[in-house]
This record gives sequence, C-alpha cells and structure tokens, in this order.
Amino acid sequence: MTPKSIIAFCIFLFGFSNATHAQFGFSHEIGAIAGPVVFQSDYGERYDFTTNLGNSGFGIGLIHYLNFSYTAECNCYTPETYFNDHFKLRSELSYNKTELEHFGQWTEGKPSLGKEQLKAMTGNTSVTNVGMQLEFFPFSIREFTATTGSLAPYISFGGQFSFYNAKASSTMGPLGTPLTTFPKYLTPTDDRSYGFSSESGTVWSLVTSFGTRYKLSPLSDLMVDLRFQYYFSDWVDGLKPNPSLYKENKANDWNIWLNFGYIYYLQ
Repeated sequence: MTPKSIIAFCIFLFGFSNATHAQFGFSHEIGAIAGPVVFQSDYGERYDFTTNLGNSGFGIGLIHYLNFSYTAECNCYTPETYFNDHFKLRSELSYNKTELEHFGQWTEGKPSLGKEQLKAMTGNTSVTNVGMQLEFFPFSIREFTATTGSLAPYISFGGQFSFYNAKASSTMGPLGTPLTTFPKYLTPTDDRSYGFSSESGTVWSLVTSFGTRYKLSPLSDLMVDLRFQYYFSDWVDGLKPNPSLYKENKANDWNIWLNFGYIYYLQ
C-alpha cells in the first residue's frame, strides 16, 4: 500500500462521512493513540514469556469517530434508538514497528552452532494500517457524554488493510548459507527461496479490542484500549518455516497493542 493509496482512502472516508452526515446526521470525534505492541511471530518460542517481552515495539495512530447519538448541525441529540445510543464507527490510520529476536529454550544451554545462528538472527517489521471498527458501548453513550468523570467501557470488531515492511538479517553474515542460517529457515516456503524474506507487501487483518473511555471534559475523553490484530499472512515478520515440515510454525502472525489515547469532540 503506497502513501498515495493511503491518502486516497482517507479522502474516501471523509467523503463517505459527509454523505452519511447529510442523510442521517451525526457528529465527529478525532483523536490520537500510542502505546506498546507485542508481536507474536516465528521469532522465538511461541508463548514464551521472554519472547513476549523481547519482541515488542511501539505504535502510534490517528483515529476518527462517527458519533450517531449527537448531530453537530443542530447542536442536538439525534432521535433516540438503541443503535444511536450504543454504537460508534471508528476509522483509523496507524503505524507500529517491532524489533524481533529469537528467545526461549532453543537459544539457551550448552553452546552449539544452531543456537548461535538463532541468537545472531534478528529482524524487524513495520506495519501501516488503515481500516474501520464498529464499537459497542453496553451503557448509554448519551449519559456518558453528559457526565464528566464517568467511564464508558466498550468492545469492538473490524478489519484493516496493512502495508508491511519486513527485514531479516544475521550478525554472522548474509542469511541463506548453512554457516549463518538455522536449517529450518533454509527450506523453500511458498514462492520464496528460503523460510525467511526481507520484503514489503500488503495484507488484510481482523481486529478486535476492548477498552474504556474516561470523560475528561464536555468535549474531550481519555481512552485505554487493548487490541488483538490477526493477519491473514505468516510473512508479516519476514519468517515462515515450511509449514509442511515444521508443524509448530503453522500459525499466522498476530499482535497485541495496548493503546492510550486522547479524543476531542468536534462541534
């Protein structure tokens, strides 16, 4: 996904929101998010605590909400329906980057060539996301909006389109030889010559999260949000040992992102 396509998508979202506004009526909210990202990939030992802590990065993003319970045109509430009072539509443009290493039992203990190869192998992946989520608030959005200091928990589900840039390397030298590369990564996978790849590409993902807002003032909220993002690819991290031979590496890549954010209500 190129910068031009990202800009085009944002223009589409703006046009869509204006068209919907003219037909149904709603208000806008804008905000920013940031926080740590834990990337679950083929680096390290899956479910290992040190891997989870070590293969972490940071993410930032811009977010936009359609608030169906209030319309800025008349500075008034919309007709009360369950959907208007319990749902918001969130669009997002975000970026995260993670440094990746091998951790866990396969790099520990008595030294060997394989362990040294794994410890020397490093990578990183950066991911730009654009997409939408529908957020459900079990309690009244109107009551939350009217009460400074209140909380509004929510859950959400949606999809994103991502552009990723993955890189793999080794401090022992160029990857792709038996001297520098752990054997399982020398096996061809998909249409790649090896089980590793420094590449850029695009991928769809599913996103679900839960969090809460805190009403800071009549026109601003703070938020905290824990997100799970599942990619429909195992190449986002740049590694994919042949799944026909290495059954332990059959899962696609995914991450967990803890967001902290600030949201402002446009009038």
